[in-house]
Amino acid sequence: MSARTGLVRTLGRLALGGALLVAGTGHLIVAREEFQAQVPSWIPVDADAVVVGSGVVELALGTALLAAPRRRRSLVGWVVAGFFVAIFPGNVSQYVEGVDAFGLESDRARLVRLFFQPVLVAWALWSTGAWRDRRDATRHAD
Repeated sequence: MSARTGLVRTLGRLALGGALLVAGTGHLIVAREEFQAQVPSWIPVDADAVVVGSGVVELALGTALLAAPRRRRSLVGWVVAGFFVAIFPGNVSQYVEGVDAFGLESDRARLVRLFFQPVLVAWALWSTGAWRDRRDATRHAD
């Protein structure tokens, strides 16, 4: 990997970690009601508990992206990607139920947002080197 690629990957990881810290803080402080609007109505848990829990998880994952030692970054990437997959039903629910939140006040805006979740998954895997490490491990296993 070139130094330039490494720098871009590092900046991507740090940016994603920072974004998770901002989102986690929002869950707990400034945007709690907005996040509650995204909790699917079919989840049999208090919406506020889901928001607080996911906010704490986002803070932990953001911190891990910023501070994990190199040997753990790949694992962190897979966990962050898994988290983005796990919360995807909330985005789908917001679209299906037509819930306005975060400026998403039309079906079109809510639908477009759905396509950004795979981008977050890919970002987590790429910026931590998780894809590269998995590919390399597979090659060495052959």
